[in-house]
Amino acid sequence: MELLDRIDATSATPKYLQVVNAVIADIEAGVLKIGERVPSINETSEMYYLSRDTIEKAYKVLRKKGVISSVKGKGCYISKNFSVDKIRVLLLFNKLSAYKKTVYYSILKSLGEDAIVDLQIHHFDGKICQKMLQENAGKYQYYVIMPHFTTNVEAGREAIKNIPAEKLVVLDKNIENFAGNYAAVYQDFEHDIRNALHSGKDLISNYKKFVLVYPKDIVYPFEIVKGFRQFCRDISMEHAVVNCIHQEPLSPGTGFIVLEESDLADLVKQSREMGLRLGKDIGVISYNDTPIKEILDNGITVLSTDHECMGETAAYLMRQNLKEKVHNPFTLIRRCSL
Repeated sequence: MELLDRIDATSATPKYLQVVNAVIADIEAGVLKIGERVPSINETSEMYYLSRDTIEKAYKVLRKKGVISSVKGKGCYISKNFSVDKIRVLLLFNKLSAYKKTVYYSILKSLGEDAIVDLQIHHFDGKICQKMLQENAGKYQYYVIMPHFTTNVEAGREAIKNIPAEKLVVLDKNIENFAGNYAAVYQDFEHDIRNALHSGKDLISNYKKFVLVYPKDIVYPFEIVKGFRQFCRDISMEHAVVNCIHQEPLSPGTGFIVLEESDLADLVKQSREMGLRLGKDIGVISYNDTPIKEILDNGITVLSTDHECMGETAAYLMRQNLKEKVHNPFTLIRRCSL
């Protein structure tokens, strides 16, 4: 096990994770054999001039992943249960919300125990995504990326282009004008919301005006606004787009689409204070379904993609080594608030 030339003190990846990646890479390359003893924490620390704490953290992760196992009184060994055939996947998400967690856990469950899945967050920044991909180049069989960027967009796009197409899975949002035979499970935000709203036109038409609350400081694809406006033009519905729920007075005959759960909470609270009934006096549609929306005020109508299905489909494409581009289901779920 040779570590000195593979530990980069300037890297954003913690040293203990670099040790983890190096050990797994050596197993895959045949440098370390199944059942072979690995140096103890103290031996490795002294041999490679790394702190004991760094090696201890690395070994803890390796044990958790099932890469090494301890034999009392004898030391650590490459686990006989560890398979070099395991699928190794790097997930690069823009943020970790409740919906992203559903996708993440769905991928974990669908891939099963014979997969190693690591998750990192690029925070909508193309340069952060680029750095993460550079640091992890060649370490994974698949790179699953949500390409939602608001800063350094081109840096992120260029970094994704450098991934071999057979290793790339684009998730949640497809990339326009992006060549290559890669896999994708995506939402078509503009057409999805337009089509889903048309499916509920019979209920929506009961209102005089519809308002989309599109937060100013929280990132959502602008295609949502385009699709909403197009739908309202399709049915000649008076409409508005505001950044905050407080910008639009609550009045009977008005319907609202809210993207943020904080705006949903404010809307429900205000309606109660004013004695306005959801689904009767005002209409409410929330974006992205959660279990609490099924029971809040006898049920909140939602526009939502199927996040669990997204994870299952991504896992299936990786398992079967398919390079298909799959549109994820998006629907209007009717409940009492509309």
